[in-house]
Amino acid sequence: MVTTFVFVVAAAVLLVAALIAVLKNNLVHAAMGLVVSLFGTAVLFVLLEAYFLAVAQVVIYVGAIAILIVFSIMLTRRVGAQWGNQTNPTWPFALLAAGVLTVLFALMVRGWNPDQALPAAEAVPGDVTARLGAALVNPGGYVVPFEVASVLLLAALIGAVYVAWGGRKAEKSTQR
Repeated sequence: MVTTFVFVVAAAVLLVAALIAVLKNNLVHAAMGLVVSLFGTAVLFVLLEAYFLAVAQVVIYVGAIAILIVFSIMLTRRVGAQWGNQTNPTWPFALLAAGVLTVLFALMVRGWNPDQALPAAEAVPGDVTARLGAALVNPGGYVVPFEVASVLLLAALIGAVYVAWGGRKAEKSTQR
């Protein structure tokens, strides 16, 4: 009963914070929404009894990446500047692409049986972290989804660099 209540509260806070991170015009408020949503994800990991992932979530994402984002926002010249509407006129196409990717991911997961992916209990000791590590490197385990996520993150990073460099070229051409 208590676990269900904590889950509902954590999920509600997580969803509201994620919406704030995406929809706020002020970058500092959006970054704070990101920090709260990352903490909410850590709470969900604790409820799943994945303590290693919860600690890694707090240390890596909240302690390093989110703070780096906050510092980079605060060290720029336009900290509090309102940048206008954050929604793009092509958002329906992005929603359609997200739906297609969700369906493709669901089809990929449906053909993959996670019960067979985890190593047998006698092969790996009862330590959850050891089981997680074995599942991540097991070819029948989580290796394919893990690699797909890494390629997707690399593509997002390359896209962000491309957009950033494209913006600088446009700024230089208007200054002349």
